[in-house]
Amino acid sequence: MKVGILCYPSYGGSGVIASDLARHLARRGHEVHVFSYETPFRLQQFEANLFFHQVEVLDYPLFRFPPYLIALTSKIVDVARTAQLDLLHVHYAIPHTPAAYLAREMLARERKLPIITTTHGTDITLVGKDPQFFEVIRFSLESSDGVTAVSHNLAIESKEVFGLEKTPRVIPNFVDVEAYIPQQNPALRSRFALPEEKLLLHISNFRPIKRLEDVVKIFAGVNQVLPSRLLLVGDGPEKVTALQMAQQLAVEERVHFLGRQENVAEIFALSDLFLLPSEKESFGLVALEAMACEVPVVASKTGGLPEVVEHGLTGYLAPVGHTDAMIEGSLKILSNPLLHRQMAERGRKVALSRFRAEPIVDAYEQYYKEILNES
Repeated sequence: MKVGILCYPSYGGSGVIASDLARHLARRGHEVHVFSYETPFRLQQFEANLFFHQVEVLDYPLFRFPPYLIALTSKIVDVARTAQLDLLHVHYAIPHTPAAYLAREMLARERKLPIITTTHGTDITLVGKDPQFFEVIRFSLESSDGVTAVSHNLAIESKEVFGLEKTPRVIPNFVDVEAYIPQQNPALRSRFALPEEKLLLHISNFRPIKRLEDVVKIFAGVNQVLPSRLLLVGDGPEKVTALQMAQQLAVEERVHFLGRQENVAEIFALSDLFLLPSEKESFGLVALEAMACEVPVVASKTGGLPEVVEHGLTGYLAPVGHTDAMIEGSLKILSNPLLHRQMAERGRKVALSRFRAEPIVDAYEQYYKEILNES
């Protein structure tokens, strides 16, 4: 098959999964064409059968804001013609699905070009509920030839919020279990923590929905009982808020801001516990990556996280904002070596048994074939 994949190049889950899916499809012999405004960070190295198409926006004084939607549509039409694409797989509805729809309509007299939209979360739960985007996203989803969601929770929410006739097919995110592995690196760990200290980790894009203040509060509560350090990986608007909270709780010297990092697998493996107290997570890919590295997770009981983190088995879940409960769960794990080891091993087993790449890429391939046969 010749597949066009539309995605954001950023560090969010949708861009990661789209890029990893593109690589796996290319390695299976499919011809894959990725569209974005810059090269996704997971696609920096050469892959046979994988082609990247950068969307360049016209810089013209008349346009107050760059017309990315039009530029993306034009690029899709051009590549679809020259490469004879079989279908488009859109990751994150806005603005990718409207662009795919326009491209499909422009090519309608020449050929069919089916569209599959994969919803990843905030395109439905946050952006999609905004009145100025609601009708556009609903139309886009209804106009897609197929729609998938990364969790059962998101599939149900997508159907209910937009009144879809069909519930999106659930195809979960996956993790590269050969890259995300438990590995000891005492020399690197010693740069951040003493042997007797616990090392806690949070990775995100530092948006308000990630609740960075709660991350720091949980860490501070743990540190009062068990000497600890906190690694914060990522960047975004809440960085200053997190720093202020660390200063307010007098733990700023124990909090390390590492910025954006590409090789997070190695950082996961250094850690004793991963914190994800988000307001909403439609799947929680970083929680899965932590589990694959044998790192227990303490997170919010929200969205699709309960479909990934098994409460009491691979970590603990608590209601959003209940930092006291998350502190308690963290201390239970960190103060009990046997429990920590059991949760760590169970997390790795869950990643291997339920979220390996191969069967999930199989599911996407099968869905592609179904949509092509129906078109």
